[in-house]
Amino acid sequence: MKLYAKHQLVLTVVVVSILASVVTGLATSRYFKSKPSVSQAPAPEEALDLAAPEEEDFEPGAVVASEERMVPGNAESFLLQTAVRSDPIYTADMVSSYTQDELQNISVYEKCNEAVVNINTQVMAVNWFLEPVPQEGGSGSGSIIDRRGYVVTNVHVISDAYKIYISLSDGTQYEGRVVGTDAASDIAVLKFDPPAGVELKTIAFGNSDKLKVGQKLIAIGNPFGFERTMTTGIVSGLGRPIQSAAGTIIRNMIQTDTAINPGNSGGPLLDTAGRMIGINTMIYSTSGSSAGIGFAVPVNTARRVVSDLIQYGTVRRGVIDAAYVQLTSSIASYARLEINRGLLVSQIQKGGNAEKAGIQAGTEAVRYGSSRNGRIIYLGGDVITAMDGISVTSLADYYSILESKRPGDTVKVTVYRNGKYLDLQVSLTEE
Repeated sequence: MKLYAKHQLVLTVVVVSILASVVTGLATSRYFKSKPSVSQAPAPEEALDLAAPEEEDFEPGAVVASEERMVPGNAESFLLQTAVRSDPIYTADMVSSYTQDELQNISVYEKCNEAVVNINTQVMAVNWFLEPVPQEGGSGSGSIIDRRGYVVTNVHVISDAYKIYISLSDGTQYEGRVVGTDAASDIAVLKFDPPAGVELKTIAFGNSDKLKVGQKLIAIGNPFGFERTMTTGIVSGLGRPIQSAAGTIIRNMIQTDTAINPGNSGGPLLDTAGRMIGINTMIYSTSGSSAGIGFAVPVNTARRVVSDLIQYGTVRRGVIDAAYVQLTSSIASYARLEINRGLLVSQIQKGGNAEKAGIQAGTEAVRYGSSRNGRIIYLGGDVITAMDGISVTSLADYYSILESKRPGDTVKVTVYRNGKYLDLQVSLTEE
């Protein structure tokens, strides 16, 4: 082992410090541009030598190379650059950095938010003098789906509306009119007329049939009047049959934990590509605010409904030409039936599709209901218990199953007759 004297160690430290200062000075002159004084401007070659290196092209999400790249400026800029250089996202200004998930959210919002509208309504009320007076109604959200000014929303958003106002992202407001409504799916189509030369942003339809539980979702709407608010979540469940406020059952609803609150109704539920895969419709909550359980009408249902509403003003669905009574325990007991759930076929249309399929109506007339609201029904006919293998226990079930059926479609109807179950094929007619 070789020993050094004290003066040798001091000399070595001094030499190393000098070399380090020289190297640091050269590196600093390479990246930092000194400020020239007023009396002495730098020579052209010096200005070129002190200029910042040319920016390289970086893909979003690319990892910064091992060679440190510095921002022209002062020591504070250098330290900031050094602190963020290892972040997973490398942005143009090298100051703000985002994760891939954040960039995805930002992209969807910037792509879609201008196509989300705020819908406010006025309803007609009666004052103390029994005079009709307009007053503020409900509010909700909607999506522009066509550059001509077509907007899709929920029926309950515009319920009982006397006037409808559609507000765009730029603050302009237009009066809208109803093109058509469909209570069975809670979907309505509105129309407003933008001025000539105004190019509207729209949201494209996606495909809700390809959704998977766990898939990321994004909602944009106007909860509590806060315009174009974005929330994120996932698909929590698929194929949920949910009863609407109007009492109809909407099948195949999308369940999500995306925060949906009053005012979100009618707004779009989006995938990460910015395509509409659902229309936010309702929430399950004991407080009236989001509890992490929201429901949206699948866009594939909306696509079919919207097309019919724009073209015909109503939805063309297939029906069975018959009148029914929802079976109860008291009716089943009186009619001496062994089952107490299903739809009792009271009457059928002469020559209609029910008669052609072999469905039998009742023959024994009885009065059903109170003396004031009673009606005549006929006992002894078939009881419909299922359609296309889906159990039918109520009128809501019946209409829910037919919601997606077109005139001309064939439905397998299971009926209970004389203690036996029979399957009959019914070709649906237009409603």
